[in-house]
Amino acid sequence: MAEAYGFSTLRVAAVEPLTSDSVALTFDVPPALAEEFRFRPGQHLTLRRVVAGEDLRRTYSLCTSAAGGPLRVAVKRLDGGAFSGWVLDSLRPGDELEVLPPAGRFGPAVDPLRALRYGLVAAGSGITPVLSIAATVLDVEPGSEVVLVYGNRTSADVMLLEELSDLKDRFPDRLQVLHVLSREEQESELLSGRLDRERLERLLDTVLVDVDEWYLCGPFGMVTGAQQLLLDRGVPERSVHVELFHADAPPPRARESAVSTGTCAVTVVLHGRSTMVPVAPDGPSVLDAVLAVRSDAPFACKGGVCGTCRARCVSGAVEMDVNYALEPDELAAGVVLTCQSHPTTDEVRLEFL
Repeated sequence: MAEAYGFSTLRVAAVEPLTSDSVALTFDVPPALAEEFRFRPGQHLTLRRVVAGEDLRRTYSLCTSAAGGPLRVAVKRLDGGAFSGWVLDSLRPGDELEVLPPAGRFGPAVDPLRALRYGLVAAGSGITPVLSIAATVLDVEPGSEVVLVYGNRTSADVMLLEELSDLKDRFPDRLQVLHVLSREEQESELLSGRLDRERLERLLDTVLVDVDEWYLCGPFGMVTGAQQLLLDRGVPERSVHVELFHADAPPPRARESAVSTGTCAVTVVLHGRSTMVPVAPDGPSVLDAVLAVRSDAPFACKGGVCGTCRARCVSGAVEMDVNYALEPDELAAGVVLTCQSHPTTDEVRLEFL
């Protein structure tokens, strides 16, 4: 199997069960790659394997403190998941995987001199980047506090429970963890049921108070609902950060186009080399068109979620179908997701980041 551009082959040091349908993978990072694989809280790794000629790539969030924690991700089995099923059923310590360096901008830029209150809301496997954020903040910012609300169906479904307990033991006065279970009754009625808007409103009035920065991760409905609730209650958009692992493909929609011909000339700058590709405004995405001639183009989810395919539009214009990965400041700087982009002018120039 030929190694794809940008990937490094890492040895799997440990495969540890977390729940009946999830495991944690820890990678050995050789000294020569230590700087390349240094990560920030909330970042993710893209893993790759080729099966019967098909290039399978999946992104998984790092779940340890960026202040010296190991390179560790959690993988949850998805129904019919070709990659997650193989990881849980077949991957063993000592095996090797192709891995891209850490990426993503979900987490905070921690500062030892800062004293903030962080509100973290997660559900299911959304705990992985949130745990990394919590652990890093508590390690690096001695004046900051963290309150985490974590939703699951039952206590048996709680991923990384031992790690959360250890973190609570280390920082009992600065970390508050509330488990909300939808299919298991708890002593507190407030924590028994779905993590929906009504329950979040009650939590906002009781425990999620005086929060400076919000980080939300989990299923699409929970994340977008919580985001809208916070905005409705006057929280500044810049203080609400979201991360999604999956989102359904949007329905086709009409685009505002200034294209005068059948195809557009899209020039991409990638790894120092410029390539022009013809792209139909209503055809496949810019990324798909680029991949047909440049196999080194970066990608993972192709769903507008992971942000691996980010590029800056330096001339011309494109329109994205969806965006679940870019922050407002990136959008203002002309950054786009090429997997969701379609040209709306005759000529476009993009520089991959």
